[in-house]
Amino acid sequence: MVVGGVYTAVSFVQRSEVLITERCTAVGGGGAELATDQAANAGLITAVAVRRGLPARAASIALATAMQESKIRNIGHGDQAGPDSRGLFQQRPSQGWGTTEQVMDPYHASNAFYDALAKVPGYQSLEITDAAQRVQRSAYPDAYAQHEVMARAFASSLTGQTAAGLDCSLRAPDEAGDPAAVQERLSAAFGEVPASTDGSTLVLQAEGTRAWAVAQWAVANAKALSITEVQADGRTWSRQDRDGWQPSEVPAGQVRVTVADAPAR
Repeated sequence: MVVGGVYTAVSFVQRSEVLITERCTAVGGGGAELATDQAANAGLITAVAVRRGLPARAASIALATAMQESKIRNIGHGDQAGPDSRGLFQQRPSQGWGTTEQVMDPYHASNAFYDALAKVPGYQSLEITDAAQRVQRSAYPDAYAQHEVMARAFASSLTGQTAAGLDCSLRAPDEAGDPAAVQERLSAAFGEVPASTDGSTLVLQAEGTRAWAVAQWAVANAKALSITEVQADGRTWSRQDRDGWQPSEVPAGQVRVTVADAPAR
C-alpha cells in the first residue's frame, strides 16, 4: 500500500508538471507576458542597457523593436526587411550592422542597436515607435507601437526600476545547474559583478536597482540555467512554490541565486 501511495503521489506530481504552462510575466507598466526563451533574450537586451548606463527608456525601445523584428528570438533568416536580415533586431550586414556572425551574436546586436539609438537626438522624449523607426528604417514604421506595453513592463522590471516585478512559472528542472555557468552568463551581460559561491548558490554583491536588475535577470534565465531560487532585498522567488516574490531574510546588498541539484531518476 505504501509503494502504491508513493507511485500515485509521483504520478500526480508528474502530471501536474506537464500541465504547467511555462511563461514569464512582468507587472510594471501595465503588465505583459512572454515565453521563457523570449524573456531570457529580453533579459540580455536589457542587461546590456544597464551595463552601458542607459535609461530604462532605451531598453523599452529596444524590446519593442526586437519584438516587432524577431519576436525577441535570435533568428537566422531574413524577413520583409531584407533577405540578409538576421538576429534579434533583424539587422542587415549589407547596411553596416556587422558581419552575419556578428549580428547573430545577441551581445553585438544589442550594443549595435544602442549605438545607433544614442545617435538619435532626444530619443528619450520620443514616442517608442518614432525612436525605433529612426534606428531601424522599417517599411512598417507604425508597427512598433503595438509592443509598447510589453516593452515598458519588461524593461521596468529587468532594469530594476520595478522591484519584484518579474515572475516566471516553470516546471521542475530537467538537469542540475552550475553556479559558474550562471556567473559566466551574467558577467557577459552585466559586466563583472562581485560574486562568491556557497554550495549550489551564487552570492552576488549588488544594491538598489542594480540588485533587482540582476535578480530579475536570473528569474528570466531560470529555465535555461536550472535556477530554482533567487533572493534579493528581503524577497525570494521560488521556482517550486510558484507564488511569486515572497518576504525573506536575505541580507541587504546581496543577490543569492540557487541552482538545482541533479534530479532524481
